[in-house]
Amino acid sequence: MRWILGIGVGLFLIFGLAFVVGLALPKGHRASRTVSLDADAARVFAVISDFRRYPEWRPDVKKIEVDGDGSLGTIVREESTMGTIPFKVETLTNSSRMVMRIADPSLGFGGTWTYELQPQGGGTSLTITEDGEVYNPFFRVMQKFFFSPYKTIDTFLANLAKRLAD
Repeated sequence: MRWILGIGVGLFLIFGLAFVVGLALPKGHRASRTVSLDADAARVFAVISDFRRYPEWRPDVKKIEVDGDGSLGTIVREESTMGTIPFKVETLTNSSRMVMRIADPSLGFGGTWTYELQPQGGGTSLTITEDGEVYNPFFRVMQKFFFSPYKTIDTFLANLAKRLAD
């Protein structure tokens, strides 16, 4: 019986410490990557803003639902390995800039993805910046010590490069 109590106290201390550490970590984070792509900005923008076709080239996306015509205010529900996340098109500047915001305040995280495209020779320089927030202190600890804030961006960019090479 004593060892059960010891395990219980130990778990309580571990979770308590994780909670305190999580409270000390900032809610916000920024992750950004820039790549050079062998396609003009109009083509790159056409691919990244054609939400309905994401499942064709993003293996992590199972299903997309789009409420709107792709312009400002459009809601894009992305069902992936992370669950269903709704995004709202906040900024859309043809062939140069797009900002998507997580549109569900009940999730444990939020923020934006900003896509910035610059012509570069015969290709395009694409920068994706995630300005994210993690609200739950336990999830902040997990994100800080166990998950890379760049993984989702890197996966998106690798899949995009493959799509553009087709």
